[in-house]
Amino acid sequence: MSIPPPYGPPHTPDPQEPQGPPGQYPAHQAQGPYPPPQFPYGGQPGFAPYGLYGPYGPRPPAAVNGVAVAALVLGVLCFLPALGLVLGLVALRRIKRRGERGRGMAVAGAVLSSAGLALWVAALSTGVASDVWEGLKDGARGGSVLELDKGDCFNSPGGLGGWTTDADLVPCAREHDGEVFAVIDLPDGGYPGDDSLTDTADERCYDLQDAYVMDAWALPGHVDVYYLVPSRVSWRYGDREITCLLGNRDPGGTLTGSLRRDATTLDAHQLAYLEAVAVLNSAMEQAPEAESVEEDLPGHREWAEKIAAALGEQTGMLREHEWPAGARQPVRELAAVLDEAREEWTKAAGADDVDTYYEHYDRGWELTDPEDSVTAREALGLATTPPAYDEEAENDTGGGEMKV
Repeated sequence: MSIPPPYGPPHTPDPQEPQGPPGQYPAHQAQGPYPPPQFPYGGQPGFAPYGLYGPYGPRPPAAVNGVAVAALVLGVLCFLPALGLVLGLVALRRIKRRGERGRGMAVAGAVLSSAGLALWVAALSTGVASDVWEGLKDGARGGSVLELDKGDCFNSPGGLGGWTTDADLVPCAREHDGEVFAVIDLPDGGYPGDDSLTDTADERCYDLQDAYVMDAWALPGHVDVYYLVPSRVSWRYGDREITCLLGNRDPGGTLTGSLRRDATTLDAHQLAYLEAVAVLNSAMEQAPEAESVEEDLPGHREWAEKIAAALGEQTGMLREHEWPAGARQPVRELAAVLDEAREEWTKAAGADDVDTYYEHYDRGWELTDPEDSVTAREALGLATTPPAYDEEAENDTGGGEMKV
């Protein structure tokens, strides 16, 4: 290696002066205004005190730009690629202005994020994202609300309130948060919006409840309807389902035992009886909006006609079925009472004035009293306690919407 010149101004050796060994200073002390160099940090002659090292020790390295690191991380993970691209460009500008390190990381982050952004756009435009979503759903079976099917009972870490993504399937005989009674498929297209999804769930879920729990008498008063609707994010990846649930009116409460009462859990006789009952229930639900007969006599007369027709259909179904021995007499007696009710409702439908309508309406209503069916229900092994419809329960805030 070459030996640098000594510290101080150039020195031309005098040929008459004694010389030391090569690479060493002259044997005598230097004279004049330039004293011999000093090495306060233990340096040796021939080791340059300047250059890589300053007069006060090693020069600290330049700092690594933090934004460049963030850009690289986002680029590698392909998470929020648009943000990774922006951070990469910001980092390059700051590195140039401040003299910081990390230019390679900023460039790599920007490039990877650009590629990720292009892949996201391609996936969304070609439907690949939807396939990915289905794959994620298949992989998440048993642990996601997206995998719930009709008849499933489950527990959710947060109960049935607010947002939820997790669902642990449990036997319905055990304590559980919710029971699925319907899954509604939605059409493709743009995100309908929270209000639209809620309206659809309100309308469809309550209609489908009767098909799952055909015997309303078997539904406890503390049970209400909930539903899971897609969020804006899950919709983007192909989520097109509304899941209808039965749960405790208190979102923090639980249920025990399945509430399902349909062809999968009822015998043929129970099913035949409830199908006949459903005909009358459907007509009863079509009451006119004006509660007062004085406000809309024609509307109430039309409603009475529908009820009379439903009663005729119901008694026909009750008489046509071959009931077990223990249920024949109770069902026959019930059909006779319903025949009397049909006559009164028919007269109400033909009433010329409000007073006449009320006269036959009151009598017809008495003859369709649910208590008259208790004996037949008991003989068929069905629930024998009529449901209690109280206003406080109807106005309660239980039930409602959950987000995926």
